[in-house]
Amino acid sequence: MTHPLARRLRITGMQRQVAATPSVYRITQCLHDGLTVEVPGHAIGKTVSAWLAELGADSPLAFDLEKAVHAGNWAAARAIAEYLSVDVTVAD
Repeated sequence: MTHPLARRLRITGMQRQVAATPSVYRITQCLHDGLTVEVPGHAIGKTVSAWLAELGADSPLAFDLEKAVHAGNWAAARAIAEYLSVDVTVAD
């Protein structure tokens, strides 16, 4: 049972506020002719996987990239994108 006073107390600033992330991203191939597409966030992994398949490659990092972008972890997203030879930015 919760103490009656505890229900009325509220500590502000304890919960992390996550900014709404844009849902459309621009992905650019760094190999070949620099093909650029704009895709919704949930399609980043599929798009990059399709590009890798064209090169005869397969990597779970494509979906790790999608997860990093979705989480807003841009440091990880940039590192993974560099390894996959793609560039991901927020579409204007």
